[in-house]
Amino acid sequence: MIKFRRAFGLVIAGVFLLSACSASFSEQKAEIKEEVSTNFESQPEKTNTSSKDIDYYLPSGVDVEKETPNNVLLKNESKTYILFYNQHESEDSKVVYESTVKQQKEWDANETFSKDGKFGYMLVKQLKEDQYQLIVGIGGVKLTTETENVKEDAEAMMEIANSVKIK
Repeated sequence: MIKFRRAFGLVIAGVFLLSACSASFSEQKAEIKEEVSTNFESQPEKTNTSSKDIDYYLPSGVDVEKETPNNVLLKNESKTYILFYNQHESEDSKVVYESTVKQQKEWDANETFSKDGKFGYMLVKQLKEDQYQLIVGIGGVKLTTETENVKEDAEAMMEIANSVKIK
């Protein structure tokens, strides 16, 4: 009986520790906003990829899968990102943001950033448990994905969005 209690106690402690380590999106929201804001305000990475209308930076492991007018489909292993751009909108434009916000009644996160004539944003909508739609953008540029790891993807996506240069 003592062994059973000890084993049961260890299992309960393990579950408690594991649940404490995996913070929910709502618990991480402020930290995610801070990281995305930092990437928004930082100097853009040097561009290393080019399409017909834009030059932009892609982190290691992210590749171009397909290009169509105003869209670039990016892949990182099993993860897909859509890079949308409107070359007629400047970095301070809110047109893409405002049209995107209207696509959902409510967002779990709707954060905006402004600095030095740039307007940026991050939108998050929970789709199901541990699955989120994530949209990050600056002016006429936005990236969209579905993810379980909002923090990691939001940071990388803002890094890409911040690097986009319209030709």
